[in-house]
Amino acid sequence: MKGTVHYEVKDGVALLTVDNPPVNPLSAGVRAGFVENITKAENDPDVIGLVLTGAGRSFIAGADISEFGTKPDGPGLDEAFKKLEFCSKPVVAAINGSALGGGLETALCCNYRIAGPAAFVGLPEVNLGLLPGAGGTQRLPRLVGPAEALKIMLTGMHVSAKKALSMGIIDEVSDDLVNDSIKFIQEKAANTENHPKVRDLSEKVVEARGSDNVLIEARAMAAKTRKGQFAPGKIIQCVEAAINLDDFDDGMKTESDCFIECLVNPQREAMIHIFFGERAASKIADVPKETPVKDIKKAGIIGSGTMGGGIAMCFANAGIPVHIIDQDEDNLKRGMSVIEKNYQFMVDRGRMNQEMKDGVFGLITSSLDYQDVSDCDIVIEAVYENLELKEKIFKTLDEVVNKDAILASNTSGLNVDSIASVTNRPDKVVGTHFFSPANIMRLLEVVRGSQSSDETLATVMSVGKKLKKAAVVSLNAPGFIGNRMLFGYTAQANMLLLEGALPHQVDQALEKFGMNMGPFRMLDLVGLDLGWRARKLSGTESALPSKISDQLCEQDRFGQKNGKGFYNYTEGSRAPNPAPENEDIYKAVSAENGIERREISDEEIIDRCILALVNEGADIIEEGVGQRAVDLDVVYINGYGFPIWRGGPMHHANAMGMKEVLNKLNKYHELTKNDTFKPANLIKKLAEEDGKFGDAPAKEDRKEKLSFEKSSVAGNL
Repeated sequence: MKGTVHYEVKDGVALLTVDNPPVNPLSAGVRAGFVENITKAENDPDVIGLVLTGAGRSFIAGADISEFGTKPDGPGLDEAFKKLEFCSKPVVAAINGSALGGGLETALCCNYRIAGPAAFVGLPEVNLGLLPGAGGTQRLPRLVGPAEALKIMLTGMHVSAKKALSMGIIDEVSDDLVNDSIKFIQEKAANTENHPKVRDLSEKVVEARGSDNVLIEARAMAAKTRKGQFAPGKIIQCVEAAINLDDFDDGMKTESDCFIECLVNPQREAMIHIFFGERAASKIADVPKETPVKDIKKAGIIGSGTMGGGIAMCFANAGIPVHIIDQDEDNLKRGMSVIEKNYQFMVDRGRMNQEMKDGVFGLITSSLDYQDVSDCDIVIEAVYENLELKEKIFKTLDEVVNKDAILASNTSGLNVDSIASVTNRPDKVVGTHFFSPANIMRLLEVVRGSQSSDETLATVMSVGKKLKKAAVVSLNAPGFIGNRMLFGYTAQANMLLLEGALPHQVDQALEKFGMNMGPFRMLDLVGLDLGWRARKLSGTESALPSKISDQLCEQDRFGQKNGKGFYNYTEGSRAPNPAPENEDIYKAVSAENGIERREISDEEIIDRCILALVNEGADIIEEGVGQRAVDLDVVYINGYGFPIWRGGPMHHANAMGMKEVLNKLNKYHELTKNDTFKPANLIKKLAEEDGKFGDAPAKEDRKEKLSFEKSSVAGNL
């Protein structure tokens, strides 16, 4: 059985140490160790109490996810926890590190809880489509009150030792954790006859009885932050049981029933798919594990605009000094002011104190002189998308910055090899596509140039982890992964508009599907004029999907920036209002292009937009632009607002079944005559084999890169 619990007696106290590296999950061997060693301590007349702690940096990080849905070896969690909770001798949990999920639930079964200063606790099961299923929904409300317990469970937040002490989750914070815990339990054993059990506390739940305010606020929070998710409603149902049921075990029965409902719900599989997918995406198939990683002690940013400032905040938040360069003093002052205001906003909201703000903001410096980034270990260019300008900047950086430094471009789709070619260090050039706002959005597309070295890639992926990003590697192909897939999605939304749908119908259908924002709200947010101006400058005629958008721009409707686009906006508000005056434009453009408008169902809207993502994604996988199907899901969950509870577009296709995907693609290909729906070879192959995306292993040999210009989508983006 996996994992063990070491047993030793110190000064009359049994010390139980969970040892199940790297994070001490509650695997079968750990559960068996609880039962065996607690029994041993109870039967030893010289033992007066127990201290439970963890080996390494974790107390207990939670349940063993790999055991979900399987028949457990040895004792189950319920048996192990009963043994712990009803131990005849007092038990203190010495929380030495992370106590998450089942780890905190373990500690809540102990009579007392002491934590090290760096420890943290939480019940983050909601992030996996689950609820705390080992008593967390019943015990935590009894300890901290239903309102605080719901906040912890619905957000999945980590609570520091200091805050946990103030909330009453733990009893003390100690620098000498194990020794102080032994002294603590010795004192309690000598002076206290009845040791408290969390299950017996009732004051805080009874206090909430008879008022629905706590539950109403929790439902409002879940609707806002967990839209479409199943588990939050079940968590609230369990806490409601904790409030209203007198018998603790009746509440546990409710929790057990709700946990099983979550366990069999498809959302659980989808969210665990992403949980493991982010870890898989961080590994590059053909870069050896032993590849050395450069120590990044200082970063440089070129450009102080929205992206440059956001990226600088990412480094500062990770404790890495960062220097911003801009060629315009007014721009630089404005950019630094925005960064300072962002941190002040966090202070005002209670997310950091003034001392923390001063410390983090103090890591960000700025100037107009490129020489000031000469000693940086990585420099990221973050100016607007213009290849000539980026190449000019990289020539300068190559001359100025130390020869061992990595040079990166925050490009959303330009040719990284062209940028690398103007330097004498193409092996140290890479794309780092951050998503706006960079200090908030988790996605980082790492774009692998044809000469990017293993060390460069390994280092940038390591940096992504330090910045707390979900980093995904893409080959150097137009649009990389995310924007290449987005092209077909937005094109289909625009075609649906030409064929008879209206913006609010398309947006509402896709938001009901779970997208954070519909395509026309997104286009208004980004600005309709960006593509329009680029086409006018280049003398390029509007492609069919762009014709309505360009016609709106001709009427000075640019989106949120000037209060009118596909929607109308009132000053100071981002809320979209109907724009019935646009309907004549839609009808006229449709007629000019020989398109007869018709009624379009929500089902067709969802199918066409989502299948456009899936079909393009299949080509990306087959070409090797993305390493694995799950990498594409990680991109769309973290960068494009795809609902996490659907697991990403490729997982969603797997859930549909590949034969159904193929049938729908053929249907819409016949209906629209649009090659967007010409089934990808990989989909046809998987449909024949009754297979799924992800069945094929990650591409191992990625040394032969695609030609950027010859890529199948180069002309479309």
